[in-house]
Amino acid sequence: MTILLDTHYAVWLAIAPQRLTAAEYALLAGSQGKALLSAVSIWELRLKWDSFHTSGERKGPLSPEATLLIVEAFGVQFEPLTPEQAAAPLIEPLRHQDPFDAMLLTQAQELGVKLLTRDRLLRGHPLAHSVQ
Repeated sequence: MTILLDTHYAVWLAIAPQRLTAAEYALLAGSQGKALLSAVSIWELRLKWDSFHTSGERKGPLSPEATLLIVEAFGVQFEPLTPEQAAAPLIEPLRHQDPFDAMLLTQAQELGVKLLTRDRLLRGHPLAHSVQ
């Protein structure tokens, strides 16, 4: 099975792999298919890294550059966002207005894969996938 990773998986792989379940780790390690990380997730990480809380701390836990290097070491492949994917409508709309969720689901839809996510707001969406 090929899966597209939600952004939180890139962060967990990079700085908190203990958050992964055994089933998630097996899936990401490639024993059951391949994992893709979207350019959309890298952009989301960039925006968070460049933003700061009122306390002065960054909103993102790790730079996108560092995340790329670490995630690549896990064998995750990178998926560019094509103009066709960006222009495609999401067939099954979201119940919330997160543009990153919408774009990741649209890209998964256009690639014919599922989005691996633990996002509770995406539960029940036909393009969302989770493992225990």
